[in-house]
Order: sequence, then structure tokens, then C-alpha cells
Amino acid sequence: MNDNESDVMVSKGLWPTIAETRHFTPCTLSMPAAKRKPSASAQPSSNSKRADKLAKLGLRTPMDLALHLPLRYEDETHILSIREAGFMAGGTPQVEGVVSACEVQYRPRRQLVVTIADDSSQLVLRFLNFYGSQIKQLAEGTRVRVRGELRHGFFGAEMVHPSYKIINAGAPLPTALTPVYPAGEGLSQTFLRKAIADAMDQIDWRDTLPDHVRTSLDLMPFEPAVRLLHNPPPDVDEHALMERQHPAWIRMKFDELLAQQLSLKRAQAARRAKGAIPLPLIGSLSTALLHALPFTLTAAQQRVLAEIRHDLRAPYPMQRLLQGDVGSGKTVVAALAAAQAIDSGYQAALMAPTEILAEQHFRKIAAWLTPLGIDIAWLTGSLKKKEKTDALNRIASGQARLIVGTHALIQESVAFAHPGLVIVDEQHRFGVEQRLALRNKGLALADSATTTVPHQLMMSATPIPRTLAMTYYADLEVSVIDELPPGRTPIITRLIDQERRDEVIDRMHAAALEGRQTYWVCPLIEESEALQLQTATDTHAALCAALPDLHIGLVHGRLKPAEKKAVMDDFIRGATHVLVATTVIEVGVDVPNASLMVIEHAERFGLSQLHQLRGRVGRGTAASVCLLLYQSPLGQVAKERLATMRETTDGFTIARRDLEIRGPGEFLGARQSGQAMLRFANLETDQWLVEKARDIAQALLHDDPETVDAHLLRWLGGREEYLRV
Repeated sequence: MNDNESDVMVSKGLWPTIAETRHFTPCTLSMPAAKRKPSASAQPSSNSKRADKLAKLGLRTPMDLALHLPLRYEDETHILSIREAGFMAGGTPQVEGVVSACEVQYRPRRQLVVTIADDSSQLVLRFLNFYGSQIKQLAEGTRVRVRGELRHGFFGAEMVHPSYKIINAGAPLPTALTPVYPAGEGLSQTFLRKAIADAMDQIDWRDTLPDHVRTSLDLMPFEPAVRLLHNPPPDVDEHALMERQHPAWIRMKFDELLAQQLSLKRAQAARRAKGAIPLPLIGSLSTALLHALPFTLTAAQQRVLAEIRHDLRAPYPMQRLLQGDVGSGKTVVAALAAAQAIDSGYQAALMAPTEILAEQHFRKIAAWLTPLGIDIAWLTGSLKKKEKTDALNRIASGQARLIVGTHALIQESVAFAHPGLVIVDEQHRFGVEQRLALRNKGLALADSATTTVPHQLMMSATPIPRTLAMTYYADLEVSVIDELPPGRTPIITRLIDQERRDEVIDRMHAAALEGRQTYWVCPLIEESEALQLQTATDTHAALCAALPDLHIGLVHGRLKPAEKKAVMDDFIRGATHVLVATTVIEVGVDVPNASLMVIEHAERFGLSQLHQLRGRVGRGTAASVCLLLYQSPLGQVAKERLATMRETTDGFTIARRDLEIRGPGEFLGARQSGQAMLRFANLETDQWLVEKARDIAQALLHDDPETVDAHLLRWLGGREEYLRV
């Protein structure tokens, strides 16, 4: 839809008025019914359709619209002649002219071609997607003002899909920058600008920051800041505005960060107000497990274990995030935490996102605890009916003291007898509902006279940069294992062009003859027309043909559980020389004899995923190598990723680079975690605001709960629950 179509116009009175209440009660956005001709079947009005489209953007109230701030600004305050624009390098010039020709052409494809001219030259406008009404709009003799990227085509200067306005001769130019808003399908900029202007006449502008807070941080008042961002005055500092460093932007960023900190800290306080069964005993099992381990805990492991043990003794639920690099030894810390719960007379459960990872945990922990007389239940969706029934009975009776499995743990049929501790590995790969369901198992099945919930320990092998942890995990305690166990060999990383694939196969063959094993990871399982990548099935077939003297296995997510287990068992016991796999082996596989990792089409993987995959080798005494096969030419982002992998093996450095490249939304797995991502604040450049918001939030929660309610209602509305898991 073009900005100039008449049906995008909005009249006053579109929004309902807001009740003047102390707590800023939000109103529901409601569009009045449009005047329409009677028809046999009632059709939704254009206004209600637009209301639905606005709702998809999260714009349900006038305040939502007022806080729907521009993505960028366009400078429409001056005009160049068409000839002057032709000499302009880069940018998006604005020109004005009269239509001299308008026709639909069909070669090389259907398009609307419009020619305009001024006193200096002429310019071709091309619209590859257009409405029939535009042909009438752009009839010969019509004066238009056009803005877009000018390029020199075969027939002279042209613009493809420029923005344009139908004007009269002598029409005045804007005196300020023009805002450009985030928009959805069917929502034009003209509609959004008018809707936002109308909404700003309806809202309650009272400031939710106390004066002493605002003045101490030298922040702009709320209303002037919002109005300036929607309608920048002629003398505004354009650079500061574009870079979001203008005082008006600083106020918006602070308010957004403060709302997030308030919500998370209030959730933390609410959690601490709930009861939990203290798990104080570090008894015979914990002591025996420590003595039975074939290694000594690192100083970092001892430190985080002490932090966890302290939390488990508390009468409120622990909610701690344990993060550590690949191979840092998180599993043994989790096992010792589970031992404390068992020593105290309760059950512990460990849930992992994939069956391979869950089985790896089960194998390790069972090897430690089964000789000490602990019954460990194994529960996944692939179990046979009899095995599953047996496991469920042992869990419900309390016979099984530790339960390890996948999301099968949260099924309704699973009933714990005495849940005390829940451990979630790779927690960001589970959805909000899944994590809540496991935590609430204890709430639903505990003594009905209490409101206790089990303690919760979340683990992640993706280190979280400090600022990100402060922002998105403000309601959690965070423990970090920041050293690797002794004996881990450094991993050498090399970048190899796909053209040298035969050399890689030769190297892999030599490693096998020396008794070493190899992972070969591919991004797809089967042929894809959209992405012409080397697939796991094709690679397996090609390697089998090239290396007939080697045993080469294949594992991917579509194998039946029994088949997958058989392949993995062969590789673990050394019967398989090469394991061709998809990213199903990203986490949880621990084969010390594997010393070579080949990652096909490495440019298609994210940094975190590449780091996780690389961490599958280097677990034994042999020197380990990771070969990143890439397809030329590489894009800029892919170059940055691969260069980072070659330069460092430090998970925290990689996490920081990953955050810079992807942003917090993708880094945290926003869709899975349910975290409401920041719209305005930048965690790289606005770290000082994060720290200020954290400190102010703590003070307001203690001293001014009414202000807290008002601020959260303005900025989060009904979305606050997404910050609480």
C-alpha cells in the first residue's frame, strides 16, 4: 500500500479517551465502526482490520502507539534538481517533477514505468509491484515529489520503488525530519503517523519518574522527550538523533531498562516470598561422591558448588543459572547438587533438550551414583511401554531418587513423590511453558497445605556477557565456572575452502589409521533446493565410497531412537572411525578418543553453535583439530564469525562477539526463552544506563511501590509475565 492512497487517512476521534486514574489504567484500543453500506453478510470495517494489524505489532492502546518510536528519519526538508541528484554519490535524494509518461510494461516482467521531468533533466521511476490506483494517481501532468536511491540504468537515471507524494506547484517543504516507523503489512507510514499523532492527544502524560531520580540523572521529562522523537524540531542535532544519543533517546532507553529491571527484581522478590523445602544436608552420599570421583574439582567448580549449596539451604526457592564454557565440568556440579537434595530426603530431576544430551548426563551420573546405591530413573519419549511404566512407578513411589530425561519429564503422567531440586540443562533451548511445567511439578504435587516449589538450577554452556546477564537475568543468581579442568588439550582451528575437500578426507583417513576418531558435521539431512549445501546423507555416501576401509556412521534427528543409540554406542566404544552427523551432536557427546572435527559449510552456523561443536573434541590427551569447511564467496558476517573461531577458543570472548554480531534477541533464543527484547537500548553502548537502571530499580521497589506500578503499566502493560521465567 502506498502512503498516498486515500484509504490510509485517519480522522480524529480514532482512539477512546483514557480514564484519569492514579495508576495509569490502560484502555483497550477500540476502533469505531466505519460507515458502510448494508450487506447480506457483515464485513469487518477497514478500521477494525487496521486495529488487528496494529495489534500484531503490539499496539493495542494509545500509550503503545506513543511509545512506537521511529526506526529512523528521512530528510525531506530540501529538494535537488534531477541533474544535481545524478551527481550525488550514495544517499537518497529528493527531487520534484511533472509526470510526462506513465505506462505498464511487460518486459522483462510486468512493471509500472513512470517518467518525470523538471527543468534540468528527466528521471524514470519503476514500480515492480503496484496497485491499479497508482496508474491513475501518476497520470501525465501530475506533479510529484520523489525520494529514493538514484541509479543509472540502461535508459538513464532511474529510481526503483521510490517513495512519492502527489503535490501542487509551490507546495511547502517539511521543516523537520520525517519519522519512519516499524510497520507491518497493510500499515502505511501515513497511517501510522496520523494514528500516533491522534494517540498522543489522548494519553496521560504524567511522568512516572520521581523528580529527584530524573534530575539526579539529568534526564529529559517524559512528554517533551516523546514529542521530540516523533516530531524533531528544525534545530535538532540530527547526528545525535540518528545515532540514538540525543537526550530524548537517552530518556526512552532508561525508562525501558528501568521497566525491565523493576519487573525482574519484583519477580525475584515474589519468588523469595514463596516457600521452599530447605535441603541442608551434605551427608554420606555427597561425601562419598566427592571421594569416588576420579578427579579433583577445580577451584571454580568448588566456588560455584559452595554458592549452590548455600542457596539449597534457604527456605525460599533457589533460581540459579550455572554457566560455563564447553567442558568446564558443569555436570559434576549438578550431580553434587542433586546429591545434597537426596541426602536431605528429596528427589532431584535433570531435564535436557535432546535425548543424546540427556543420555550423556545419565551415563556419567549413573556411573558415579549407582555404585553408591542410588536408584536413577531414565525417562524419554522413546521408551517402550513397559520400561516407561516401570520408570513412572519408581518415580511416583520415591524409589527413584534422581530422574534424568528429556521433556518427557513434564508430561502429566509423571508424578514425583518428594521433589526437591529441578535441574534444566541448556535452559534457553526450552520454551517458557516447558520450564514452568517442570518447576511446577513440585508445586502441584507437594503437600497441599503448603505452597512450596522445588529449587531450580539452570545450566548453559553459552557464557553470557556481564551486561547481558545484568539485563536479562536480573532475577537470577548467576554462577560462572571460568576455568577448564587440567589436562584439556588446546584445539587448533583451521579454515579450509571447500575446494580442498579431498585434502581433508586424506587427513581424516590418516587420523583413523593412527587410532583417532573424527566427527564430520553437516547442516542439513537431505537435499534442499533453497540451500545447496552438502547434506549428511550425501556426505556419508561419498565418504563410504572414498574410504572403504573405514567404518563410517551416520546420525541425525530423523533416525529412530534405537537406531540413533546404536550408532552413538558404536562411536563411543571406538567401533566407528568417522561419525557423520547433523547438529544433533552439538552438545552432550563426550568421546575422548575423537580428536578431529570437520564442520561442513561452517559459514551457515552461528558462533555459539560452532563453539559448541568444536568442544566435542579436545577431551583426551591427543592434540585436537577443528577444520571449518566454507563455501566461497563469504559474506561479511560469515567472515567475522569464522575469523573469531580461528582467533580464540575462549567461550566468553566468543559470546561477546556473538552478541555484537547477532544482538541479544537471537543470542538468548528470544522465541524459546520468552524474553521481551529491548527495543531501544543497545547493550554495547548503553551499559552505563543498565547499571543506573539496576540501582534505581532497587531503590524504587523499596521506597515507592506506586511509582513502580505506574512505570511497569506504561512500559510493559500485560507483557510483564514474559520476563519472569
